[in-house]
Amino acid sequence: MVANFFNEVLNQLLASSLWELAAVALAIAYLVLAMSQNRWCWPAAFFSTMIYVVLFWQSALLMESLLNAYYLGMAVYGWYTWQQRPNVPQNDGLHPNAKKELSISSWALATHIKVIGVLTLVSIAVGYFMANFTHADFAYLDATTTVFALFATWMVTQKVLENWLYWIVIDGASIYLYLNKSFHLTAGLFMLYCVMCVYGYVKWRNEYRLKPAIA
Repeated sequence: MVANFFNEVLNQLLASSLWELAAVALAIAYLVLAMSQNRWCWPAAFFSTMIYVVLFWQSALLMESLLNAYYLGMAVYGWYTWQQRPNVPQNDGLHPNAKKELSISSWALATHIKVIGVLTLVSIAVGYFMANFTHADFAYLDATTTVFALFATWMVTQKVLENWLYWIVIDGASIYLYLNKSFHLTAGLFMLYCVMCVYGYVKWRNEYRLKPAIA
């Protein structure tokens, strides 16, 4: 079973276009740079999603294309919010409009419960529409991963620590979808994403815990 999976991944890798391989490589670069809070992760995300917008549109996967168009815009927004301003004094009283560099933040459990509740209701509504008015497969699961991915992307731009936990669940559910649709290469990529997200969470959490000692 495992051998068959990796054979499928290898076959799809060999059959992939150079553009798709470039998009995958840039997507991995985005995660690696994001783990280090390097704002160059956003240009990597921008060009990766730009390629996917075109590829999905040409393949008539219109919703996936639109979702990546959203990611494209968030890459621009993320680049802006993660900008560093090392040459601007922040507390000397002479620069009242100076913006402090964005640092990692963490939300209370109650906030996450509210967010998850709202996103779940939105996912059910979207899933109902897709199940009854489109030819979508796995309508509710597809809707859930999409809705939560939209919000989790915004969490990354705000450097919310728990974004990594959201992505672990989203990517795990996406693996199930891709395997059922025989997208073995993409499923393998998302397995790698899950591992990288665990590492990203640990890395961000350790830095977040150091904040009081630095202050």
